[in-house]
Amino acid sequence: MLKYVDFDIVFQEIPNETTLAVNLSNCPNRCPNCHSQHLWEDIGQALDESAIDFLLHRYGSAITCFCIMGGDNDPSSVFALGAYIQSKGIHSAWYSGAPTLPKAFYGLDYIKIGPYIEKLGPLKSPSTNQRLYRIKGNEMEDITSMFWKSEL
Repeated sequence: MLKYVDFDIVFQEIPNETTLAVNLSNCPNRCPNCHSQHLWEDIGQALDESAIDFLLHRYGSAITCFCIMGGDNDPSSVFALGAYIQSKGIHSAWYSGAPTLPKAFYGLDYIKIGPYIEKLGPLKSPSTNQRLYRIKGNEMEDITSMFWKSEL
C-alpha cells in the first residue's frame, strides 16, 4: 500500500508544469545523505483513488501535473494510480529512486529514475546519474537537460 506524508505545489520538479508533488513513505532505497530520511518510515495516510480525488478537488485547475514522489515499494500501485490521474485530465509523474526503469509500466506522462548520489548531484547538475523522461505513447524522451541552466 502507498502512503503519503505531505504534498505541495511545486514548479521545478517537472518542466513546464505546475505540479502537485505528493511525498510517499516507506522508501526502500535508503540513499546515503537522503534529505528526507523520515520517508523511510512506514507512516502517513493511504494514497488511493479517494485521496487523489480529494487532492484534485482541493487544487482543481491550479495544477497541471500530479507527481508521486516515491512508491518504489509498490510500483504496480503507482502505475494504476498514474492511469487514474490521467483519466482525470491531469498529467501524471513518478519520481523513483530505482537505478533503472521497470520492464513494463503505464499510466505516466513523466518518470524520473535514479538514486540520489551526492557526488553526482541532483537533476539540475549536468553530472547527475538521475534522468527525467517525458513519455508519449511508446516513445520516451530524456528531458533531463531542461534542468541544466548555463551560468552567465
